[in-house]
Amino acid sequence: MQKFTELKVWEQAHKAVLEVYRLSSGFPSDERYGITAQLRRAAVSIPTNIAEGSKRKSNAEYARFLNVAEGSLAETQYFIILSRDLGYLTEENAESLTPQLAEVARMLHALRCRVEEMSE
Repeated sequence: MQKFTELKVWEQAHKAVLEVYRLSSGFPSDERYGITAQLRRAAVSIPTNIAEGSKRKSNAEYARFLNVAEGSLAETQYFIILSRDLGYLTEENAESLTPQLAEVARMLHALRCRVEEMSE
């Protein structure tokens, strides 16, 4: 099995996390334990589950972790929308993350489908 750090989807997810951290550093301090923490946790969960799943014994388990990553990605997308609507992110900053996350979603879905095929 390929090292997770060599997977393009992991690399793109990691870049998205770095961008989420950069952009959320300007959120109000009273949101430190609220939306800031939730957004960051959801974003970090994406590459974390890709990494953890890649070390599982079966492809079925790997696919399950990839599916969890997909769920975390959807959660991250929602928190970006919420942050924009609350005025914590500018429209421009939110829009800069949208295509990046959409690309990760596409890649993640394709990888999960391939892994599921191998487990059949």
